[in-house]
Amino acid sequence: MSARILVVDDDASIRETFERHLSRSGYTVHLAGDGQQALSLLAEVDPALIITDVRMPGLDGLELLRRVREGADPPDVLVITAHDDMRSAIEAMRAGAYDYLVKPLDLDEIDLLIQRCLSERALRGRIQRQTAAAAETHALDRLVGRHPRMIEIYKMIGMLAGNRATVLVRGETGTGKERIARAIHFNSPAAAEPFIAVNCSALAETLLESELFGHVRGAFTGAVASRRGCFELAGAGTIFLDEIGDTSPGLQAKLLRVVETREFYPVGSERPRQSQARVIAATHRPLEALVQSGRFREDLYFRLKVVEIAVPPLRERPEDVPLLAAHLLARVAGELHRDVRALSDEALRELARYDWPGNVRELENALTRAAVLARGPVVGVEHLALGRSAAVPDSVETATVGDRLDDVERAHVLRVMARTGGNKRQAARLLGISRPRLDRLLAEGGSVASDRDHDGNGA
Repeated sequence: MSARILVVDDDASIRETFERHLSRSGYTVHLAGDGQQALSLLAEVDPALIITDVRMPGLDGLELLRRVREGADPPDVLVITAHDDMRSAIEAMRAGAYDYLVKPLDLDEIDLLIQRCLSERALRGRIQRQTAAAAETHALDRLVGRHPRMIEIYKMIGMLAGNRATVLVRGETGTGKERIARAIHFNSPAAAEPFIAVNCSALAETLLESELFGHVRGAFTGAVASRRGCFELAGAGTIFLDEIGDTSPGLQAKLLRVVETREFYPVGSERPRQSQARVIAATHRPLEALVQSGRFREDLYFRLKVVEIAVPPLRERPEDVPLLAAHLLARVAGELHRDVRALSDEALRELARYDWPGNVRELENALTRAAVLARGPVVGVEHLALGRSAAVPDSVETATVGDRLDDVERAHVLRVMARTGGNKRQAARLLGISRPRLDRLLAEGGSVASDRDHDGNGA
């Protein structure tokens, strides 16, 4: 008996194309024009597979997917869409879709996917996929891109939502590894639990051990009180170990223990404690080479890469640069209280030509500087300083006799903001002014002196 497939799409031509192609392949094909009609056909058709569009009037494809997955022994669902956004990909995979495909579709690829899906269904019987708690919007919106490798990452995030598997995120510096870790956490049932990030390269070994595992009173000089470490503070949430490749062999042995047994010892303690936290590690280093040279434990390497996510550098997905630029510019303009809304065509061409050795982080910093320097709502190419250490034009680097004091002070504020990459807390500290005063200077274009006069004491 041939497998039954239900095709759901509000476009009649798409339904007819699928019907002709799949019928020639030997499948029994049934058609529905929307999600509600598909639901009414389920009991009658009893399909092994549903192929559904996302955006349809009435009951959309994602809601149809959720309704289907609520039943006993539900059919597998392939989700197709012309709108390859991250949210749809994550929501589809999190809700239990077998796969997520972007139009235009390759029918040969569809054939292979259907064969694999039906074969796996026959082997495994009933498929169970958990639906995770709703994700926090800020965690979702930080990932932007339509490159096929990014779509695969979104799908992987969705599939990781229903389990606690250890994850290794790999990619160059600035590609957004921590953002991916946050997306995994905030799209999981543990979203209400803590997410704790630790930069393993930022602390000396002894300090890092105490940071991770805590210490008891008297464990070392200066340990005047006991302190809980990140593995304990994370509870049932997620601990993100950034730059795991920079850890020492001694600390790697202790990390291996907690990953393997969920057990660790605070510094100076003889009593073990338990960790419930999910471990997500990240590195820009070639761990295989470090293993070969004896600088990274092979057993820890294999324990960490239960699931591996490779983040592509920005230069390998140049088509995502305009999307990222628009997204990041809107965010930094809001944070800086600047009325900067768009990039000029010349600026976009300049962004597209650049190879972004610092990846998304460099793009964000470049746009932060540009938002600070732009005099109007449009960022021009003259506001970009790609590949140059100078963050502001020469005109604001120096002052000459005859320059107005307000202009010199304004230029100094801009220069400090640009040098700190838009970090307002650091800039305010360097300028010796408060954050609210800095916000007002950036929003109103006032001077440091006049603002100090208003506050009276400059604090």
